[in-house]
Amino acid sequence: MHDFCFTIPYGMLLIGGGFIGYMKKGSITSFAGGAGTGLLLILAGYLSLNAFKKKKTSTIAVVLQTVISAALTLVMGQRYLLTQKIMPAGLVAVISALMTCFYVYKIATGGNKIPSKAAEQRLRQDSCMNIKTGDKQGRLKLQFFNLHNVSASSWHTLSGKSPVVIARGGFSGVFPDSSSKAYEFVSVTTSLNLALWCDLQLTKDGVGICFPNLNLYNYSDVKDVYPNKKEWFSVDFTWKDLSDVNLVQNIKSRSGVFDGSYQILTVEIVAELGAPGLWLNIQNSAFYRQHNLSMRNYVVSLSKRVDFISSPEISFLKSMKKDVTKLIFRFLNQDQIEPFTNQTYSSLSKNLSNIKTFSSGILVPKSYIWPVGSDLYLKPHTSLVTEAHRQGLQVFASEFANDFVFAYNYSYDPTAEYLSFIDNGNFSVDGFLSDFPVTPYRAISCFSHLDTKEDEEPAVVTIISNDGASGDFPGCTDLAYEKAVKDGVDILDCNVQMSKDKIPFCMSSIDLLNTTNVFDTSFRNLSSTVAEIQPKSGIYTFSLTMSQIKTLKPVISNPKEDHALFRNPRNKNVGKFLTLSEFLFLANRYNSLLGVLIKVENAVYLAKHQGISVVDAVLNKTERLSTQESQTTSIAIMFQSTDKSVLMDFKEKKLIYPDELVYRVDEDIRDVTDSAIKEIMSFAGTIVISKESVLPYNGGLVKKKTDVVPRLKASGFRVYVETFSNEFVTQPFDLFSDSTVEIDFFVQAVKIYGIITDFPATTARYRKSQCYREMSMFRTGELLPFGNPRLLSPAQAPYPLLVESDVMEPPLPDVKSKNSTPTKAMAKAIQVFSPVRTMAVLVIFFISV
Repeated sequence: MHDFCFTIPYGMLLIGGGFIGYMKKGSITSFAGGAGTGLLLILAGYLSLNAFKKKKTSTIAVVLQTVISAALTLVMGQRYLLTQKIMPAGLVAVISALMTCFYVYKIATGGNKIPSKAAEQRLRQDSCMNIKTGDKQGRLKLQFFNLHNVSASSWHTLSGKSPVVIARGGFSGVFPDSSSKAYEFVSVTTSLNLALWCDLQLTKDGVGICFPNLNLYNYSDVKDVYPNKKEWFSVDFTWKDLSDVNLVQNIKSRSGVFDGSYQILTVEIVAELGAPGLWLNIQNSAFYRQHNLSMRNYVVSLSKRVDFISSPEISFLKSMKKDVTKLIFRFLNQDQIEPFTNQTYSSLSKNLSNIKTFSSGILVPKSYIWPVGSDLYLKPHTSLVTEAHRQGLQVFASEFANDFVFAYNYSYDPTAEYLSFIDNGNFSVDGFLSDFPVTPYRAISCFSHLDTKEDEEPAVVTIISNDGASGDFPGCTDLAYEKAVKDGVDILDCNVQMSKDKIPFCMSSIDLLNTTNVFDTSFRNLSSTVAEIQPKSGIYTFSLTMSQIKTLKPVISNPKEDHALFRNPRNKNVGKFLTLSEFLFLANRYNSLLGVLIKVENAVYLAKHQGISVVDAVLNKTERLSTQESQTTSIAIMFQSTDKSVLMDFKEKKLIYPDELVYRVDEDIRDVTDSAIKEIMSFAGTIVISKESVLPYNGGLVKKKTDVVPRLKASGFRVYVETFSNEFVTQPFDLFSDSTVEIDFFVQAVKIYGIITDFPATTARYRKSQCYREMSMFRTGELLPFGNPRLLSPAQAPYPLLVESDVMEPPLPDVKSKNSTPTKAMAKAIQVFSPVRTMAVLVIFFISV
């Protein structure tokens, strides 16, 4: 506990005691003594607090508070001995004695413990700067004083304080917009700098409701409740009429399992939910006037309970008293017409001085600040934020959602998008309007200004690339590998394939159709079906020489074939493939790397049918690297396979430590038997499993995590989990469509050793965050109970157990020269050919005679 946590209250207590003494007895001496010592203690507390913010200790404060408390102990102790009165002498003497002991203890232990940067952003249980409170699950801790926000100079907002988060319709990215659960669930952000967004609509009888659209049909089941009506506007129903109407999710990419479970709420109910702030958005006021309803009168009646009022209608904002609350002018799409001025919103944005006459801020679509071209790439940012701040206007940005398609520049990482609006070195918006409030909250409190913070006590997790930074560049190319190293990867991977001329090289698939443009070349006629590799036909790497493969263009792969999310089209065919030697040489240039991971598959088929020993080819290249005279260092090398026989072959042919052999489980599993664990331990020290083996989900919702990781870790394995991607379609709904939340869960709750990822930058940024210890918000199975039982997906069959027989493999076969053993057809041809040749020789002989 820090000294100023007690010193300031101690000083206030003395001032209060002196004042009480003066009021009761008219003792000016008591008042002067209490006030004097109290003010000095408050000053000491302030000096100590100010020094603490600067990561220093105030010597003046330490001496001052210790001397005062010791003097009061002596003086008031003597007075108590003389008067034998508990009040005030005895009480002050005891408190001062305790404080003296406390100050002496602090001096003896080195004073206030100066926190790391991590502590500046996380909530401490022993700090006087926070309070505990609980939601209905009794588990949340709300931040009372965020040390991260103390340093106002780091923010380029109008006020110099951190941006506010506005939850549009609550946590509408998960639950139906404006539902009670959506509003309540916002509390997972644990932020006090937050406001609930309510789109205000009025019913026929003038009741204000929070609903995202003028037409109730769009976000509710009103059409099912009132099928005979022709229109379903809010003014067509009284509040009582809406009692049987339930809210539904209106965005197809989101789960509909919560539909029909939550009723429409009045504004008064939302205001009583206890959120730090309430934001009312008013549109279509003219429409309501036509139905004899006054938006203005209703808002004025609530103004004392509302923190922000926004509207895209200038006439409405001008009708409101400016001192009622913060009035925010909302900009719509740039080509839309504002009805009062008959000007486009784009033209209005160029006259901010006029906007300032009737509002204190503006709310704009994010494209007003960072325009995006038709190709979904960012254009240079505008000067809107800077110009608005110059006019004294706050700027709030809207249209943020983790499951919307946004600019390719962000690599599908929503946190990266938020940071571009607040941590770009030029400007910062004053707030975000978001469907997923947890993401901007974390971007603000945990990931902003990381470059200015010391990297103390980072999260412990190893970052392993998946074909390099394959989310940004075609996998296994030089550009993908260089990007991965730049982004902070620890272990660089090479998925080894073999060419026709037996050269090992890096490529994510043995089928060239998956990773190159081979189908568009003359090599497409080399297509064949190899049942041992895959059921469909392909063009395989062993059908082309290395020089032929080098002529192919790489192709960037997408995370899921059933979703139309395309990765960085500008980089679709860039980069070049590397031989294993070139890969090892590249990796050995970077001191930041811990090692490389060499992946080997299809070794049995290549040995039996292509006359290729992958293990020998790999060992030849890795041993050559270590013996090159030009190399001053040799990078650590690990070997991975789904085949036990491959790892055993590496183990027998080269002295390799168990941790350097990595066994990959090639299917989702629910558990692993003791006998399987024992078998794997005989040849590998590290194991790779899928995310679904840890966190299985059905219909997008998680039920509970498995015990696979704890069991493997208890047996001494290092556990890597694959494959982490930024795209929201790769995550269950429970993780809020946020790749950082997913990473945090696996690191904090599951405690895995390593993350295999297409986007190393996302995990590297998480690892640098100094508040990761307080980030964990996700609990498995938390959303499932809130789902509508009628809409939940039927239970699916559980994943299989990993048993010993799944691990057991026969030794690798001996390498056979290609076509060295004649087939039956060839043998028959030989048998036929021999007598024919004999007859021909005899005929020639007799003719010649």
